Amino acid sequence: MRRIIDLCKRVPLLPITIISALPIALLWGFRPWGHSLGSLDPSLGQYIIIALVAYTVVDTIIGMVDDLRHGHVGVDILAVMAILSTVAVGEYWAAWTVVLMVWSGEAIEEYAQSKAESNLTALIKAAPQTAHVAALPGVGSAAGRAQHGENGFHKTADATSADRADDSPTSTAPATDDSNVHFRTIPVEEVKLDDVLTVLPGETVPVDGVLMSGQATLDLSNINGEPVPREVFAGARVMSGAVNGSTAFTMRATQLSHDSQYQRILELVASAQNSRATVVKTADILAVPFTVISLIIACVAWGVSGVPTRFAQVLVLATPCPLLIAAPVAYMAGTGRLAKAGILIKAQDILENLGRVSHIFFDKTGTLTVKQPQVVRVDLLPDAGAGIPMRVTEAGTAAMVGRPAGDAAVAAAVVAGGSGADAAGTGAGSAHARLDKDHILMLAGVVETYSVHILAKGIVKAGAAAIDRLHDRFDKGNRNCAQPATDPGHRRGDYPVVKNIHEDAGKGITGTVNGLDVSVGRFAYVTQGQVDAGLQPQSATPLDFFPDSRYGGLAPDEMATYVAVNGKLAARIVMKDIPRPNAKESLQRLRDLGVKHLTMVTGDKEPSARIIADEVGISDVHSELLPEDKVNTVRSAAQDKVAPQPWWDRIIQKLVGESTTRPVSMMVGDGVNDAPVLAAADIGMAMTDGTTTAASESAQVVIMNDDIACVPKAIAIARRTKRVMLQAVIAGLSLAIVGMVCAAFNLIPAVVGAFLQELIDVVSILWALTALLDRE
Repeated sequence: MRRIIDLCKRVPLLPITIISALPIALLWGFRPWGHSLGSLDPSLGQYIIIALVAYTVVDTIIGMVDDLRHGHVGVDILAVMAILSTVAVGEYWAAWTVVLMVWSGEAIEEYAQSKAESNLTALIKAAPQTAHVAALPGVGSAAGRAQHGENGFHKTADATSADRADDSPTSTAPATDDSNVHFRTIPVEEVKLDDVLTVLPGETVPVDGVLMSGQATLDLSNINGEPVPREVFAGARVMSGAVNGSTAFTMRATQLSHDSQYQRILELVASAQNSRATVVKTADILAVPFTVISLIIACVAWGVSGVPTRFAQVLVLATPCPLLIAAPVAYMAGTGRLAKAGILIKAQDILENLGRVSHIFFDKTGTLTVKQPQVVRVDLLPDAGAGIPMRVTEAGTAAMVGRPAGDAAVAAAVVAGGSGADAAGTGAGSAHARLDKDHILMLAGVVETYSVHILAKGIVKAGAAAIDRLHDRFDKGNRNCAQPATDPGHRRGDYPVVKNIHEDAGKGITGTVNGLDVSVGRFAYVTQGQVDAGLQPQSATPLDFFPDSRYGGLAPDEMATYVAVNGKLAARIVMKDIPRPNAKESLQRLRDLGVKHLTMVTGDKEPSARIIADEVGISDVHSELLPEDKVNTVRSAAQDKVAPQPWWDRIIQKLVGESTTRPVSMMVGDGVNDAPVLAAADIGMAMTDGTTTAASESAQVVIMNDDIACVPKAIAIARRTKRVMLQAVIAGLSLAIVGMVCAAFNLIPAVVGAFLQELIDVVSILWALTALLDRE
């Protein structure tokens, strides 16, 4: 009921026309002035119809003029002529019916547009409107500028300085009791850089910033469609548009409202809403010959029959709505369907061109492969951990020799869950700790958490999985540990104690994890301690410790990071670029859609590129390319595929400025370092996870959920949108022409024709709305 009321408010003449039927019927034969107008002698009820007709005609003509001013073809002249002709021949009820159809058509168009834009409207409604700025002494933008660096992070002393040797390696936000924070609420546009903001439970993050509270749970579905809330910790970036969980948190603003992530998304939405696809412009133009055809049929019917009523009967069925309404509604619905799938476009022309893509170029790293190299195996030296002496008590509890029990925390997460072979047994005596692959990954992952190196994230991910496996073993009762079970690291939710983090850029990182000195990085970096102690020559190489005969050589696409524990080399972690799990399936889906030309363009070396290409199913590979080489590759491929242009397409191109048969190329990349080649292709598609700038200046399509499966999905949605649009237009125009011919032979009265015309409009518009449905 509320929707009906809102619709009536937007189109007030619809309820007025409906309600007027009662006084028109009651006053149909009432003429208080007598019979003074000769043959044209309207009654009072008929004058009500004339008044409705006059208002409708004036309003329609004003709308036509406004359409022409905005570059759209105004062909509502058919409706004007139909209304006036029915009045002229004395078909007053037919005139009333046509007026009703005009305003009900307006209401249907409003409904269809709102329905088609529903997914886009949902994004707009979710936009943050207000922000809570902390109002405590010493807190705010001024304090932020004094205490924070350019990136909004708290300035701390060097973690390697002697007086901070035992402190945590990362900055910690001041303890904040969020429930007691005083704040003032302001419009989001008034938020300043470095303002400290409070985000209450269930609220939307107002601007981009950095988390100050210890942790927060954020729903990112509005940004990248991610279904599971993401847990973030102090110092993490938080993006506008994310929805807070059940606990309030504080953050520091690092972007103004108009520069924040969600505002960029809204700019893409607005750009798509305000644009018009080439096929929609063509539909506008085709409405003109349809109008001419309708007038010809009406004039012939009148001339042949000699009955002027036939003219009115034909025109009431002449509806260009399938062209003027159904076509743009279908494309707006397709745009909304893409948005629901996490795919944003900058203009509706892109939606049309997506359906005609014939050649797709893919970047390798981060597009066909995962964002960072992943751990594929751990090569463990036979004596890994032999430098960690252990003592096994009669009670079966192990402890490090020469270290306090509290510092022997290796067992908390390092030796936790070791098998019987990992410890010497239950009798008294001495043994050495044996580190397995999960222990190495855990140690390396914990240390790499504090690194900014490109390989760090892959090791951190593998380390987190290793900790989970160690916890599983501990939970199952495998507890041959070097320290009591009450120490940190044993239970889920615990985290190893980390100290003395120091990173040498480009070389490696060191730190103390549960009492163990851990080094991760290049071979020379992690073995320097052994060289200094005279345990190995300066000329030693990785092959001296990891011979190919035993461990196998590194493949062309593999790289190694080395790990030392307590100054002794323990293992190497082998990493490589691995294809996305659904990359091969997605590329096969593209071939099934008829996109036969798939090409990889990468700056990587030929052997590495070929390995990934073979795994995902791409035969055309261009490797070792600089950015300008990628641009030239895409442009030359487009020029090679130029085909003769049909005569009818040349006419369309002259009318609307765009060819509908030209081959379309698309480049898929990360939207940042691929900016030049994204701009060179007909369509640039940037894949992001919502944590990078969505509105890349060079990309016309942005995938917000970092899923390569969205590439074939976008093409499928675009093609179905155009197919639905054509079906709606052809069906509507065909029914209208059949109806006009029948009316010309006096088979359809004017009143009935007006209702049939509205039925045709409804059918075509509702069919256009099926572009919203997910049928792929």
